[in-house]
Amino acid sequence: MNLVLALIIILVVGIGFLAMILIKSIAAPQRLETLEKLLKKGKTQSAIKAAKALLARDQRNAEIHYFLGKAYLAESKAELALLEFKAVNQIGVRGVIPELEFRRQTAQLYYKFGQLEEALKEYLLLIKMEPVKGEYYYWAGRLFAERNRNDMAEKYLRKAGELNPRDGKVHYELGVMLYRDKKSPDARAELETAIKYQSDNAQAYFYLGKIQKDSKDYHGALASFEKAQRDAAFKVKALVERGGCYMSLNAVDKAIPELDRAVRAVTDEGSAEALYARYFLAMCYEKTRELDKAIVQWDKIYARKQNFRDVGAKLSQYQEYRADDRMKDYLTAGSGEFLELCKAIAAQALAFTVQDEKATPSGGDIIAVENDSAKWRNIRKAPRLIRFFRVPDMVDEGKIRTLLDDMKNQNMSRAMAITSSGFLRSAMEFADSRPVELFNKEQLQELLQKIDYGGGNKKRG
Repeated sequence: MNLVLALIIILVVGIGFLAMILIKSIAAPQRLETLEKLLKKGKTQSAIKAAKALLARDQRNAEIHYFLGKAYLAESKAELALLEFKAVNQIGVRGVIPELEFRRQTAQLYYKFGQLEEALKEYLLLIKMEPVKGEYYYWAGRLFAERNRNDMAEKYLRKAGELNPRDGKVHYELGVMLYRDKKSPDARAELETAIKYQSDNAQAYFYLGKIQKDSKDYHGALASFEKAQRDAAFKVKALVERGGCYMSLNAVDKAIPELDRAVRAVTDEGSAEALYARYFLAMCYEKTRELDKAIVQWDKIYARKQNFRDVGAKLSQYQEYRADDRMKDYLTAGSGEFLELCKAIAAQALAFTVQDEKATPSGGDIIAVENDSAKWRNIRKAPRLIRFFRVPDMVDEGKIRTLLDDMKNQNMSRAMAITSSGFLRSAMEFADSRPVELFNKEQLQELLQKIDYGGGNKKRG
């Protein structure tokens, strides 16, 4: 009797267990099907709620994690979606999960959140699963490049190009990488191919322009940088590069509008593009002797980054400009007024009689002889060449050599060099044993204090 009862109990328990397994095996697909239907109908909030309830009872169900991740994606909650997809990876892709789609989405989510190593692993796995898909090689190449593995990046990008030869973005990535590796001819070929298949790729035009500029094809570069401005992220950079091209062509009048546009388009004053835009604009203003405007730009750069290039030195160099009206006139006067100022220095401060004057690209030349009351040098009266410099750069040995050559060609025996900057050591050593006197910025200021001329700021008696 007891044996029969025990057998009955075992049989009932067994049947109950089998029934539970059967119910669960039937219910589980139905629950997953319900989740999928909710997603298809766009009822993402309901899908999220249902998936969370199911996971509370079965945390190791990869399919529920997958559908919850899909629901989060539909809600634009990418970070939460990635957490669910990570759970799927840890448990294992199984059941109704479409693995190719899942891995593509997971790879992009890893990339979106800067987890490049994990993204690369996904793309390498996708390549094994679908070795003829060029898109996977493209992304693997990009990710290798971002990890500074250019050898591997080139390998995968070239394979992507073989599989999708008309894909402009592949040629663009390869071109940029080759440009950064200083392989300009190969980079140019890839960028031109990128533009051929993707004519609206403004970034490709930017790097093509860089290569053209480096090879001194300034007119070609100007055209490329013009098209590069279509991309808002590259607009300021492209305008700065256009300004640089015009500066290299000595067309400062054309460089200034481009650089001014760059400054006006700046959204981040601390960015490298903003600093360089202002720096090159200041250089142009310095060349055109619009020093007030140049100083405004240097001040703004200095406020952001005090050690940016030679900005500190420039502000120091022109410190006198702000306080000394005569130096300001010397540096900013127009050509005619500047020559009048040079004549005044020669006649009043140096006690010479001016015989001739001529404007030069770097300032002006005066030919003069000592007058009867001259006390500057006790030497015979002979014409000498006085060269005035008002350029920002220090005067080098080459300029002193040129001055002496010009002096000899005009049958003169002595010369003077007067500058608003200073002289390099090589220039001073060269002049030391030759018939030329050097006057630096401080000495020029002393001379300016001795004159009265018809400029904007006359000496007060």
